[in-house]
Amino acid sequence: MAMEPTFEQQVAALHRHAQQALERRAYKEAHQLCARILSLEPGHADAHFLMGMIALGQMQIGKALALIDRAVARVPDNPEYLARRAQCLALLKRDTEALDAAERALALDPQDALTLDTIGVAMGRAGAHKKGVEALQRAIALRPNEAQYHFNLAASQLFLGHFAEAEASYEAAVAAKPDFFRAHWALSDLVKATPERNHIDRLKRLLESNPGTDEALYLCHALAKEHEDLGEDAAALEYLIQGNSRKREALGYSIERDRSLFEAVEKAFDASSMEQAGEGWVSEEPIFVVGMPRTGTTLVERILSSHSTVFSAGELQAFGLALKRATRSMSNEMFDKETVEKGLEVNFSELGQRYIASTRPATGQMARFVDKMPMNFFYIGFIHLALPNAKIVCLRRQPMDACLANFRQLFRLNHSYYNYAYDLSDIAEYYVLFDHLMGHWEALLPGRVLQIAYEDIVADQEAQTRRLLEFCDLDWEDACLDFHLNESPIATASAVQARQPIYSGSIGRWKRYGGRLEPMRKQLEAGGIEIE
Repeated sequence: MAMEPTFEQQVAALHRHAQQALERRAYKEAHQLCARILSLEPGHADAHFLMGMIALGQMQIGKALALIDRAVARVPDNPEYLARRAQCLALLKRDTEALDAAERALALDPQDALTLDTIGVAMGRAGAHKKGVEALQRAIALRPNEAQYHFNLAASQLFLGHFAEAEASYEAAVAAKPDFFRAHWALSDLVKATPERNHIDRLKRLLESNPGTDEALYLCHALAKEHEDLGEDAAALEYLIQGNSRKREALGYSIERDRSLFEAVEKAFDASSMEQAGEGWVSEEPIFVVGMPRTGTTLVERILSSHSTVFSAGELQAFGLALKRATRSMSNEMFDKETVEKGLEVNFSELGQRYIASTRPATGQMARFVDKMPMNFFYIGFIHLALPNAKIVCLRRQPMDACLANFRQLFRLNHSYYNYAYDLSDIAEYYVLFDHLMGHWEALLPGRVLQIAYEDIVADQEAQTRRLLEFCDLDWEDACLDFHLNESPIATASAVQARQPIYSGSIGRWKRYGGRLEPMRKQLEAGGIEIE
């Protein structure tokens, strides 16, 4: 007669089946199994952890963190738990806490490759790329054929300016997984193609294999970049149109969504709304660098952060998150009409204080710091009210070059705020809306924002650098002219360009495309934008 399984055996069997269900992404089944475990053994740490991993798999980050914290409370020295805790905190942009959890996990000397990779990625997201590289290299040593590990390592190497190492890591990724489309694109974006050394044939073969929408988008952008390197601009533009138009169609995007957001901001902020607000948080630390993406914001950040008293905090989402939390808005978008309307009702002194606190301790090491989130141009009114002593610099660029640069750039695919960038007409309309909003801020807050042209910096670097430093109340330092020698990480799309001296090669790029961009030019001019 077979013996009944013991209590421990029942729990172990349920646990094993829950792990298997999670690996299959059968989340409902995994959740039910974990719930049964916890009904039998409420203190089962790994059941709480698996519940957290189910939530993480469904991108319910806050819920995942709360569940993983229950596991950590029961087993505080489990490196896998701490690594996933760090991952959640990094995704929530709680970088200080994420780095602390990642360092605690690494100190426990984990021997699992996935845990080491998770630690490395979390450290990179929190800005500690050097430490992250060490963890990622250890993960690869344990599992050298895991393509994603090589890709993650390359990303951190790129941000650190280790371009040759990053190229080798990207090549290792595509060698391990030939259809790793994102790695193919990253490799093309990093390395300048030449007639003797390029990836065009390989990329064309992959594109002919009928990949999905996002996969084709990566390949088309890679092909466009390499054809452009070879001076074949017409072919480059055709690939951009092919990939971008397919993506826009899949998204079902309409410019009306963005137009309504611009209009909501302009409607909310007028002279009376400024008069009704209380005093903000008095801090001279932050310098906000804003503007349309791909207009020189990274260049200005590098100039400023080359100053001995200025720390580069990167592209923070901290202000937007602080405002969203202060409004208690329940909408799904971080910034939308509801958030704008409720935003004028918050305590602005508390908002400013919470924003500064959320950047700690990283930004506390120097007297000033740069927050280079381009899209913060939406928040200029809120920034003025919450941080009246903060400096705001807005980059401007020749409109046709700015619009083309957005079309050429492959932004994060899961970030809806860049959905306008898949169509030349949408980009032109977006630029008109942006220009109108900046005119609104200038009229409402004269002298509050320094608008500086990318072309002027290129034409006279020293004069514009002096103008920039004077506006930010910074003493002159020669190092600001040698910004390309700044060794701090660059976590933006301009990682390669920003490590070079100023160059003029991208000015007037739009003229290389001839009549293909004429409809965009006419649309900009119809919107009141002067094209020189």
